[in-house]
Amino acid sequence: MRPILAVLCLVSALALPAASSKTPKAPKVPKVKASAMVKSSKEAKAIAERETGGIAVSAHQVPLNGATGGWAVEVRMPKEDRGWRCIVDSDTRQVYTKDRIPNPGTKARKGSKSSRR
Repeated sequence: MRPILAVLCLVSALALPAASSKTPKAPKVPKVKASAMVKSSKEAKAIAERETGGIAVSAHQVPLNGATGGWAVEVRMPKEDRGWRCIVDSDTRQVYTKDRIPNPGTKARKGSKSSRR
């Protein structure tokens, strides 16, 4: 009787973890390519616009943190008198610094209707 009881206990002990491992798992979430470097001015402008809520006017590469560098982006704020100059880090894809500047793109252009008489 004891060997049968020992075998039943062993079988039930092995069956219990096997049954609990069949629980449904959470679906896999696709990974976002956040580790890729910022390689174009379009990407840098999009990051700066998302951070400030304005309209990116221009972007150019600048040396930053040694080897990889970053992007200097000028952002126009439509309903404000001042805009932003953001430095976007190429490695982390985040805004490194933000400085207030006169709103870019607000000067009257040559030959515009408002300057003609």
